[in-house]
Amino acid sequence: MAKRLILVAGNIGSGKTSLTERIGQQLGWRTAYESVADNPYLPNFYENMAQWSFHLQIFFLGHRAEQHLDMWNAPQSAIIDRSIYEDAYIFARALYHMGNLSELDYQSYLKVFHLITRNLPPPSLLIYLKAPVALLMERIRKRARNIETSITEEYLSLLESFYDDWISTFDICPVLTLRTDDLDFVHHKRHLTTVVNRVQEKLAGKEEIVF
Repeated sequence: MAKRLILVAGNIGSGKTSLTERIGQQLGWRTAYESVADNPYLPNFYENMAQWSFHLQIFFLGHRAEQHLDMWNAPQSAIIDRSIYEDAYIFARALYHMGNLSELDYQSYLKVFHLITRNLPPPSLLIYLKAPVALLMERIRKRARNIETSITEEYLSLLESFYDDWISTFDICPVLTLRTDDLDFVHHKRHLTTVVNRVQEKLAGKEEIVF
């Protein structure tokens, strides 16, 4: 198969990291993940979101653009956990909606975002993972990450509505939508095999199948 760049998108707890890891292992692709441990703005952001939201989003924008280009320029195929597009259409929008980004900061951010993304090479495929909000909450509680303790069902529902808006107009590359509520690619190898087959079929131009 020719070199590919795959992006994995979806709400918090939808299974992006797990799927990225396992597809990378199964197909021998390079993998890349969200910058959390080495993000200098996250501690301040969680203490004062209104003050640090713009700084955080600019950091993520630069990080994801660099990551996208690095993976694109790598000789082998690559898969990335979360896309640069979600930063703007989901998370920056949510911060603005909740009053943590001012109108001026939000518009300034979007201007830089559009300048950067219009020059990025398009990915080969976007894998969009979906699951009910109640299940997302259950997964988040089970993994018990400190930075996720403040996540509520209301917040996840807000993000879900923004994902629906975004994915309905996304046309940069083909989209493979997978429902992960009945898909356990972590513990069941045949589920992972099914997903890998669907990804390869989609890359080959076959009709999308929604789980």
